[in-house]
Amino acid sequence: MTTIRITVADQVRTAQLADTPTARDLLDQLPLTLSFRDYNGVEKVAALPRPLSTDEAPDGSAPDVNDIAYYAPNGNLVFYYGDVGFWDGIVHLGQFNDDIAFVQPQPDGFDVTIERM
Repeated sequence: MTTIRITVADQVRTAQLADTPTARDLLDQLPLTLSFRDYNGVEKVAALPRPLSTDEAPDGSAPDVNDIAYYAPNGNLVFYYGDVGFWDGIVHLGQFNDDIAFVQPQPDGFDVTIERM
């Protein structure tokens, strides 16, 4: 597991990324500042600068609240604050160490900085 720092406005959270090819590919892109928007009232999504590797990734996943994932079909990084169930194309990357309810009220277009610790 690798610890990353995620900053939204003046709020800082940490998260753990798994030791998988997809998560390592995300780490290789850090630091990043991405613009997130809400999707379906359960997740915040942002386009990555380039697609991540899906080598060794399962066909899909059922992410939990506080999970971080990659949605391979459209190349989005995703923070889950609600339940979405199983979807093909979701690759689990890691999980926030603290509750991420603070992202739910953020308006579309809010910036998030992600960096290694």
